[in-house]
Amino acid sequence: MTQLAAALGTISPKAIAALHQQEAEAFLARRPQSCALFEQAQAHLPGGVPMHWMRDWGTPVPLVIDSARGITLTDIDGNHYRDFCLGDTGAMFGHSPAPVQRVLRDHAGDGLTAMLPGADAAVVAAHLAERFGLPYWQVTATATDANRALLRWARAIATLTDAKKDKVLVFNGCYHGTVEETMVQLHDGRTVNRPGLIGQIFNLSDSTVAIEFNDRAALSAALARGDIVVLLAEPVMTNCGMVLPDEGYWAFAQAECKKYGVLLAIDETHCISSGWAGYTGTHQLQPDFLVLGKPIAGGLCAAVYGFTAEVFAAMNRVRDQREPGHSGMGTTLAANLLTLRAMRAMLSDVMSHEAYAHMLPLAEYLADGLRALFGRHQLPWSIAQVGARCEWIFAPTVPRTGAEALAREDDHDLGAALHLALLNRGVLVTPFHHMCLVSPQTQRADIDALLNALDDCLLLLKHLSQPAG
Repeated sequence: MTQLAAALGTISPKAIAALHQQEAEAFLARRPQSCALFEQAQAHLPGGVPMHWMRDWGTPVPLVIDSARGITLTDIDGNHYRDFCLGDTGAMFGHSPAPVQRVLRDHAGDGLTAMLPGADAAVVAAHLAERFGLPYWQVTATATDANRALLRWARAIATLTDAKKDKVLVFNGCYHGTVEETMVQLHDGRTVNRPGLIGQIFNLSDSTVAIEFNDRAALSAALARGDIVVLLAEPVMTNCGMVLPDEGYWAFAQAECKKYGVLLAIDETHCISSGWAGYTGTHQLQPDFLVLGKPIAGGLCAAVYGFTAEVFAAMNRVRDQREPGHSGMGTTLAANLLTLRAMRAMLSDVMSHEAYAHMLPLAEYLADGLRALFGRHQLPWSIAQVGARCEWIFAPTVPRTGAEALAREDDHDLGAALHLALLNRGVLVTPFHHMCLVSPQTQRADIDALLNALDDCLLLLKHLSQPAG
C-alpha cells in the first residue's frame, strides 16, 4: 500500500476521478465568458495565458479575474471567491491595500521611473534596517533578481580571500525564483539539474551543491569541503510543500557557517508570514544577507536584499578592485519612483504589528479547524504552519526533508479535485500545494466558509466512494 493510499482511508481513486469530472462540468457551466475568452486568447497566447504556469491551476479553462479587492476575487462571469492564495504571498496583506491605492492615485502623475532615487528610498531603507536588523539595503524588481545579486556579491567577496570558494549550497526541493544555480535536486546522493528545465545546457552541479534540509551531518560535510561560498535558504522550505526546521537546526546551521567562513543568505519571501520581522526576527537568526520579495510593494514588482556592515565593507573592497563595466546586476525599472512610494506605504501602514496581531491568531484558528475536520472524517492528514501561512498534507506527519515532501507528489489527483471543488464553492487556495494565507482582511467567517466548503467536498468524496447499490 502506498503512503497516499494509506492516507486516503475509505476514499477511492474512482471517487476522486468522479469528483473531478463532476466539478469540471460545473466549473465550465458557470463560466461561459472565461470559456469564450480562453478560445480567443489562444490565438496569440500559448495556452491562452500570458505566463505558461497560469495553466497549472488544474481548471478546465483559465479562471479569468475581473477584480481583486481585500480577499475577494471576482471573475469575469461574476463569480466571487474568498481568496486564501493571495497571489501565493504577493498579496498576503490583501489585494490593493488602501495606502497603496492612495499612492497610485496621488502620485501616478509625478513620474513612474527616472533611473534616479526619490526621497522615499532613504525612508524605506531605514524602515527595513529597523525591522530586520541589517543596516544596508538594495532594491530589485523581483526576489529572483535579489537572489542573483547576492550570489554575485558573495562570490566576488570570496575572491578577496579564498578563490577556491565558488559554489552555492542549497537544500533539496528549494525554490528561490528562477536563479539557475538553485534549479537542482538530489538524485541518488548526487546534485543534478532539476527535471523539466527548459533550454538548460549547463551542468548546474558545477556551481551548486544540494543537501537535504534538517540533515546536520550533510550540512557539516558540505561546508567542510572548502568550496562553499554561501548557503542560500528559506528558513522554512515552502515550494515543495512546507518543511519545518527541527528544533535547534538553525542555531546549528549558523554556527557551522561561521565555523567554515561561509556566508548565510536567508530568503524570507514566503516566511514573512512568520511575524513583523519575518522568520529571521521572530527566531533571532543572524544572516549575512536577507531577501524579501512578493508582498513588499503590495503586489507591484519589487524586492529588496539587505546585508551586514561586514558584507558592505567587503563589497567596497570589491568595487575598489573591479574593472569598469556592467556589474551583471540591476534592471532599468528596479527601484523606480512609484514602486518605492508603494513600498514605503506597505512598510509603514500595512505590514504592521497590528496586522500580524490579527493574522496570527486567525491562522491558528484555521489550523485547529482543519485538524478537527480531518479528525471527524478519520483522515490521517497533518498541518504545517508558519505564522499566517498554513498548509494541509495528505500524510499523518509533516515532511522533514525536501525528498520526503517531493515523494508525496502522488497526491496530485486528489489535490486537483479538491481545489476545483473548492473553487466551485467560492474558495480559492494555492493550487500547487494546499496552502492558505490569512490576511489582515480575513475574518473568522471566511475561515468558517473554507472549512465548511472542504467539509462538503470530503462528504461528497466519501459518498462517491461507497459501492453502487
